[in-house]
Amino acid sequence: MEQSWRERRWTRRAKAGDGSALKPFRWWQMTTRSVMSITLREPDGRAVTHTVDVRHGGDASDGVVRARLYRDGALHLVSRVPTRFAVHGGHIEVRVSESGLRRCHFLADDGSERQLAPDPRSAEGRRLQLARRHPVASSVLGALSIVLLLVGVGLNALQIAEPISQIPPIADTLGTFESPLHLDPWLNIALGVGAALGAIERASRLRYHWLLDSGAGT
Repeated sequence: MEQSWRERRWTRRAKAGDGSALKPFRWWQMTTRSVMSITLREPDGRAVTHTVDVRHGGDASDGVVRARLYRDGALHLVSRVPTRFAVHGGHIEVRVSESGLRRCHFLADDGSERQLAPDPRSAEGRRLQLARRHPVASSVLGALSIVLLLVGVGLNALQIAEPISQIPPIADTLGTFESPLHLDPWLNIALGVGAALGAIERASRLRYHWLLDSGAGT
């Protein structure tokens, strides 16, 4: 399958790793680190586990968010995100948002794709376990996250539109807009926290929508 220029650029970002070992996942990293794996067959039939490790706060040295690809626990490739790691039979594509993972999939040469499996101790892994064990509760939680984002984004947009409309060039062209809502600071903070929690919940399921999630600051 032919790659676009953007995909080729993402692939070229990857640099060789130093073979260092994958560090164990710790419980306190649940919302700051994502570890996703998939087992693929090599040309000789050998099964190799490919693991993607992303630290969402960025590397300690420079703050840049990078994805690291490990082969059977040894560091193979490193790249800032977004990126595409070339593997036998296709690519592993990694994209992030400010709330967590946006995409971590294996794209096969035949056009099929599979999402990598999360570490069971990570936020993605725990969210997947909830969905499997309690599907109704999982659906309710997913719907609630959308409501929190819609309310947060909608109300913030109404309040932001008023000062923007008062900028002279905009006011002269379109007129001014008066928001019907003027919320107390504490309520704005609460809505912001709710929208952030909704965005985190969606990121734990690798869900992303350009309007909802980017509008919530993610």
